[in-house]
Amino acid sequence: MAAPPAPSLIATDLDGTLLRGDDTVSDRSLAALERVARAGARHLVVTGRPAPRVRPLLDGLGCTGLAVCGQGAQVYDAAAGRLLWSVRLDRELAETALGKIEAEVGQVYAAVDQDGVDGLTLIEPGYLMPHPTLPAVRVGRRDDLWREPISKVLLRHHSLSDDELAAIARSAVGSLATVTMSGPGTVELQPSGVTKATGLALAAEHLGIEAGQALAFGDMPNDIPMFDWAGRGVAMADAHPELKAVADEITMSNEDDGVAVVLERLFPTD
Repeated sequence: MAAPPAPSLIATDLDGTLLRGDDTVSDRSLAALERVARAGARHLVVTGRPAPRVRPLLDGLGCTGLAVCGQGAQVYDAAAGRLLWSVRLDRELAETALGKIEAEVGQVYAAVDQDGVDGLTLIEPGYLMPHPTLPAVRVGRRDDLWREPISKVLLRHHSLSDDELAAIARSAVGSLATVTMSGPGTVELQPSGVTKATGLALAAEHLGIEAGQALAFGDMPNDIPMFDWAGRGVAMADAHPELKAVADEITMSNEDDGVAVVLERLFPTD
């Protein structure tokens, strides 16, 4: 029996998936992505990071095509340096959602990603960035978070686990926003109905690639919609149990080049 055709689209999460813990991509992973390109397939970064925080990484990867950023709220064209598509989170709805969550769990600490290719990450007093290498601007009070249009809100709680906070937030917020968990210390509110899958579907349509031709890699629950959309999903060895439960395959960890392990099998050298 002939082997199934290699995928036409490779969609990779960044943190905990393609990136190592020091925010770098290994030489082995870079070489595997070069195999993908030589075979005529496309690679799309699909990440929770907003476009301004992704641009330097795309430069390092040599990506000049599209990237899905901000949990699917942004489709960024790296060659043109502009957003092809973006969805903003209504700031009044965001404030209302925060109030509903705090009515259930007490004080939370919040941050926002501003919309746009030059948007800032703003953090209120008490909020600790889960990725200390990512730039952020501390503001004096919560009201300052809403001074410009935003794409999402990030939440932290002093004692609840990420799973606990996400579950309570979903119940409290309802249809006001989409609640997701994208990494340790990263529970997020984004526009209602927006997920990595919505952004990935738009980018794939732009490229003329169907869902069944796509292979997705991820490590956290925010990658579940992407796995549901793609023809096949591969979870990292240390992925969240919820993602492993829906994955078609489990690979090695990000530190052990799990993405490259799969791509080398699917795109062998001549």
